[in-house]
Amino acid sequence: MGLLQTISWRAVKALISAQFPQVQQISIAELANWLQQSPQPLLLDTRTPEEYGISHLPNAILAPENLGELPSRGWLQDTPIVTYCSVGYRSAKVADQLQQMGYRPVWNLDGSIFAWANAGYPVYRDGEVVQQVHPYNARWGMLLKPELHCMSCSS
Repeated sequence: MGLLQTISWRAVKALISAQFPQVQQISIAELANWLQQSPQPLLLDTRTPEEYGISHLPNAILAPENLGELPSRGWLQDTPIVTYCSVGYRSAKVADQLQQMGYRPVWNLDGSIFAWANAGYPVYRDGEVVQQVHPYNARWGMLLKPELHCMSCSS
């Protein structure tokens, strides 16, 4: 990882920590371990449908635009939830909202799908492992390994 990416990751993590200090972070290694056990957490992808359609974490579901819909989908407030997005900011915001709605426990995936994929953990589309992640945009995509960029994605 280059110096620019290291500084950028540090800045992103510092921003998330400062803006959402009450949101617990879970590392990608901790989540990977948890996904080998039962029961597993609910993985909530807080990105756009386009981003989710390119790839997502195993068994992740796309967050509804209106989080108030969660109870009607059968989610209990004591269901363990791990939120993620591209780098962790959007998902930290959703994790904070879920906590304010009474959901416990809730974690944000530290580094989100970019860190997950950069570390070599699998991402999926239509139940199959793929080697692409939506870069969100050109600026944030710098934090994603170039070989993982979805070439057909608008960024």
